[in-house]
Amino acid sequence: MRTASKNFLSVNRFLSPLSFSLAVLLVFASLQADEPTLEKSNDEKARYSYSLRDHDPNGIGKFYLGREIARVMGYQGAPWLERKTREQEERLSLLPKALKLKPGMAVADIGAGSGVISVILAEHVSPDGKVYAVDVQQEMLDLLDKKMKKQGVDNIVPVLGTQKSPGLKPESIDLAIMVDVYHEFEFPYEMMQEISKALKPQGRVVLVEYRKEDPAVPIKLVHKMSEAQAKKEVARPELNLKWKETIGILPRQHILVFEKTAEK
Repeated sequence: MRTASKNFLSVNRFLSPLSFSLAVLLVFASLQADEPTLEKSNDEKARYSYSLRDHDPNGIGKFYLGREIARVMGYQGAPWLERKTREQEERLSLLPKALKLKPGMAVADIGAGSGVISVILAEHVSPDGKVYAVDVQQEMLDLLDKKMKKQGVDNIVPVLGTQKSPGLKPESIDLAIMVDVYHEFEFPYEMMQEISKALKPQGRVVLVEYRKEDPAVPIKLVHKMSEAQAKKEVARPELNLKWKETIGILPRQHILVFEKTAEK
């Protein structure tokens, strides 16, 4: 899939200074075409623009509401997701209890990767519940499929999403969780629009993000998010989402919980 940010990175390697400047203008123009347009109640249009500027080498150079979007971890990084020390470092096994998961719930693990979190969640919504493991990389879903077969898990449904949509049915999900994922969305506004639509009434959105407020968390800065920034981006009336609570039981991450409100 072509994106403005990828084009920006590639032209930098090959063009002369003058040609590069012209190319940057063209890329910026194409990026503006992808800006989300919001309809306000008084029929005026408000624009929350994405922008390009000098950036962290671990980001893509695209900014949303003052935050740089981080590079996506490719499927080659799956061994890091599967590392043996992860539970000791992050205690993600505490998530099901903290989020009060119950048998029969429909949960979407957005950005599921190789399925580490999906497997944890699946156990707590069985026997009748399902986990929809969404990822934009088929290679990740292939790794997840192997994990499911090896562990005998049968209530995870792999879903190939896109950069702008998780590909879930409207009002089909009780809870959508993103573990160290939201900050990598290339189109965060559009994705949250679609995730909100997929939630049942009073369904929840959960962001698990490394705490930017804590310099002791050993993660690159662009892969962290502050609580204030998460609220700024997600708790938006036009997305029909409001902040509900922040759960502080993990050693490195926030658990930020948002709830779907009645549509206006």
